[in-house]
Amino acid sequence: HGNAFGSLIMIDPRVEDDRGMSQLSRLTADTPFPEAEGRPIRDYMRYGTPWPLSEDDYLCVYDADAKNRGIYWIDRFGNRELLYRDPSISALSPIPLRPRRRPPVIPSGTVQTARDIAKAGGEIPQETIAVVNVYDSDFAWPEGSKVAALRIIQALPKTTAPPNQPRIGVANQTNARAVLGTVPVEPDGSAYFEAPVGKAIYFQALDELGMAIQSMRSATYVHPGEQMTCLGCHERKHKASSQPAARPLALLRGPSKIQPDVDGSNPFNYVRLVQPALDRNCVSCHVEQEAVDLAGVVEGTNGWTRSYNNLAAKYGFYFHVSNGSINQGVHGGSRSIAGKFGARVSGLLEFMDDRHYGVKLSDEDFHRLTLWLDCNSEFYGSYENTVAQANGHIVLPTLD
Repeated sequence: HGNAFGSLIMIDPRVEDDRGMSQLSRLTADTPFPEAEGRPIRDYMRYGTPWPLSEDDYLCVYDADAKNRGIYWIDRFGNRELLYRDPSISALSPIPLRPRRRPPVIPSGTVQTARDIAKAGGEIPQETIAVVNVYDSDFAWPEGSKVAALRIIQALPKTTAPPNQPRIGVANQTNARAVLGTVPVEPDGSAYFEAPVGKAIYFQALDELGMAIQSMRSATYVHPGEQMTCLGCHERKHKASSQPAARPLALLRGPSKIQPDVDGSNPFNYVRLVQPALDRNCVSCHVEQEAVDLAGVVEGTNGWTRSYNNLAAKYGFYFHVSNGSINQGVHGGSRSIAGKFGARVSGLLEFMDDRHYGVKLSDEDFHRLTLWLDCNSEFYGSYENTVAQANGHIVLPTLD
């Protein structure tokens, strides 16, 4: 995965995204995509390091045997011409060089270096994120949807090299994460809040019960001193932004502070987040009725608890993130569907109210379970010290 060679493509953002790769066209039809279409991988690492000269002409490196690559001119119509090849060493990254007018210097809007901090006199503006209108989207919200809050979740950098070591949860190759908390969304769909610096974060749109209606499948971040503004929740990229009829309500006040969530959400830990709710509401009755065992006993090769082993795969909600997962039905795909995400469509939800032998969860316990389901039904919240996590100890990630 560390070699950027194979078949060249062009992505045209002017083309409307049909969620079916309409914006992508292959420039080098003679070469299949390594791994996905052609194996052994090395045999198809023929093209690389393209540099556009125009909409139709490009420089790149190429070799039919994927060994001693030369510099080539190619075009989008399938033509190819050798410009230079060194007999003893492969070429890489051809870049045309010619005199040009010095481009304008655009002042940085962030404070990223010690020099920037000194220049600012140590006064770094508060980092913020604003959303003009969460309902401005390129997808349809479920009828009657009302977004009451945004949940901010941090995707943690992986600190162990092999995939699934440790196995964070039932989903294949899923990422550890931490729930940083929530911020309010105003009646007009606007939000404005202080942002954590230098962390990969994503957002979930929550209803009045704190359940996710929609969730991002990508991440964003802010630099020191940055003020970021989003027009909407995945708004249409081909639509020009319009001036709101009135100033967004959230921008009429100061930025909200992120409100932390319940114990077990940051750092994320199934044993601290979910098991207490099961112990209070489910375990004794399940023992008496010889139903699904929801005990917090640690067992199995992944070091999960018995309740997790019995609940997550069958009753949880999760996306796989490995090769081919885009085609794995409810556990795959490249985008989440508003109203069909997380706790709302999990198998567990129907057992969390009086439909299941009159059970009545407290608001907190209902929230604990739905929060877990909205977070890919995971077990661990860090890649290290899994034994301690499985025993309910707080383990902070070594990298965040």
